Amino acid sequence: MSKPALVAAVTHVFQSGWYFIGLDYPVLIKALYGVGPDTGSQQALRLADDVRVFDAGRLSLYKNPKVSLSYAEYYFQQLYLEEVTLPDGTVIPERPVALDIDEFIADMWNKGIHFGIDVAAVKAAMASTKADRITFASDLEPEPGQDATVVEVSSELHRSDAPKARPDGRIDLQSFQNRFPQIKAHMRLLKKLPPVPGLPGFDLAGRKTDPEPPKDLTLRFLSGEGTEAKLFEDGEYLVSTREGFLSVDAKSNRISITDKIISLEGVSGRTTGNLQLAGAYEEYGDVQEQRDLTGSDITVHGNVYGNIHSRGGTVVLDKNLVSGSVHNAAGNINIAGVASNSVIYAANGAITISRAENCVISGSRVKVEEASNCEIIGDEVIVEVAEGCAIAGRNVEVESAGPRRRTEMMIYVLVKDVTQFDQEIAELDMRIAAFVQANQASEQELNRISALPDVRRYLALAAKLRTQELVLTPEQGQHLRKIAGAVAEEMKSIQKLQQELQVGQTQIKLLQDRLARVIEQKVEAAGISRCGLHMVSGDTMVRTMPFAADTTALRQLQPKDIKARLRGTPTGGELLFADSQGSLDWHLNPHLRPASP
Repeated sequence: MSKPALVAAVTHVFQSGWYFIGLDYPVLIKALYGVGPDTGSQQALRLADDVRVFDAGRLSLYKNPKVSLSYAEYYFQQLYLEEVTLPDGTVIPERPVALDIDEFIADMWNKGIHFGIDVAAVKAAMASTKADRITFASDLEPEPGQDATVVEVSSELHRSDAPKARPDGRIDLQSFQNRFPQIKAHMRLLKKLPPVPGLPGFDLAGRKTDPEPPKDLTLRFLSGEGTEAKLFEDGEYLVSTREGFLSVDAKSNRISITDKIISLEGVSGRTTGNLQLAGAYEEYGDVQEQRDLTGSDITVHGNVYGNIHSRGGTVVLDKNLVSGSVHNAAGNINIAGVASNSVIYAANGAITISRAENCVISGSRVKVEEASNCEIIGDEVIVEVAEGCAIAGRNVEVESAGPRRRTEMMIYVLVKDVTQFDQEIAELDMRIAAFVQANQASEQELNRISALPDVRRYLALAAKLRTQELVLTPEQGQHLRKIAGAVAEEMKSIQKLQQELQVGQTQIKLLQDRLARVIEQKVEAAGISRCGLHMVSGDTMVRTMPFAADTTALRQLQPKDIKARLRGTPTGGELLFADSQGSLDWHLNPHLRPASP
């Protein structure tokens, strides 16, 4: 039978003037409304011992209950039967009478209380000699269901904010164990748990009250870049489609797997601790003081008060760098705001800063719009306005320069030390000069001998005979041989001097070629060094600064050493400019010969 049919059957029993003896009220409610104890899978359950006609004399003992919106009250007190005189004249005096729980349930049913009677409370009130009003029946509120939700199915999703263990076994209290988990491709991340409907409630009349339907969710709405919702045999899952870093949007709750780590919380001891990351990183909060952020291709949209170490890529700071540092081993550094009291170093990259104050800046190429009290070194340095700075570079371009308060303005043009070539150039010059001098002496001696009368006459006759301008008779030939015998020694000397001149000229040519090659090597080694100073507004000094090794060695100096090198007393080099106004356009000329000792 259906539950409504069972309710109708029970109602028919009670309204027909019958009631159940030894009624198991919880089992009755379970059978009629499905609420109550777990009865298992039994085919039949004991409901009552028997049924009996409700004595009409006892019916008057049960009064009407006080029914409220969601509960019913009943006033229990000691009841008495009135004095009765039997037909034989026997008088039965007034006597107490007890209420019966089975009769009570039947009477309340007929009065509309079909559900929610607290049998234990009613029995206790009936057994008590003290009058009392109790709540004997209450509505059953519907039990809300469970909304659809998601659960994590991968331990890789969990951040570990425990202190990081170092390789040597010590604990690093400044770093977390795993702040930004890395996710593999095709990994199940979340599982959807479908909604679970709630249980209905019932009012005192046995009318059902349905609960609010549970809320469902669409798993694909939680899918961001790098994830997708997939249906498997055991349920619906959110799965990663590629390898990367987990990112959760706090507003939309979308889960993404990105190539870079995106953080909105900032870098501090409370949120992340020191970070050592394997990939790119983007931070929308601030990097607090004394925090170290290590990674590559780092972007910070907030202010930076700590230290950033990048293995490569580009470091981008959208705001300010204050009392911190930025190091990039293989890439550029771009600071859109103000850098103050900081160290900026790009080993093999360019540095671009809007404004710098009291900073040490070192990079292969440095460009600053406004610099004040800074030490700057690089292969190429471009500054629009420099005040009280010490700048060193191979190619320096300053639009406006001047001192700031008591801090002087100094510019050093880095000139590579090529003196190792100067010694060889000097030696080649001396050797060439010696051969030139020897050739000049040989030419003078040759001219002297050739000017002797007999020698001059013999040389003239010999020249005419070679050109066949003159043909000698036998007698003239005999005479010429006599002349040749007379100048034989002089002719030997002339021949020897001519040979020496030829050898000397060959040596001069070889030495000059060698000298040209050495000068080319010197020019190539010296490279380009120049300084363009367009406007001077106050005492400004420009000097050359010789260096032996590559400029990388200078740029890799510690900040304190860079300061000492640029702010210390100048040693060596050439003074190019020292004035409070004017301009300078200087280019290195490495073709100049070394000065004579």
